[in-house]
Amino acid sequence: MSRTTHFTDDLDRVAHKRASRKIGWYLHAFVFVLVNLGLMAVAALSGRPWVMFPAFGWAVALIIHGLFVFVFMPGNGLREGMVTRERARLTAQRDPW
Repeated sequence: MSRTTHFTDDLDRVAHKRASRKIGWYLHAFVFVLVNLGLMAVAALSGRPWVMFPAFGWAVALIIHGLFVFVFMPGNGLREGMVTRERARLTAQRDPW
């Protein structure tokens, strides 16, 4: 197996993993919306506004999930920018000229 083929296989594996994580978040958000719409209907029929409590907790979990998928996952803008700056800093320290 050549080095290029190995690199392409690794790249495909990482791309599939990232895409799967993003699809997982979209599915999580879709289920969140559907379930909370159903809970709102039940709460409206019962005349009690209890629906905000499970919706708030689940929204926090959805936000955390989104942060890990779209911000902190390797290869995303925030992480890649930090890695690029660190590489430049370390290169400058190693090579004084």
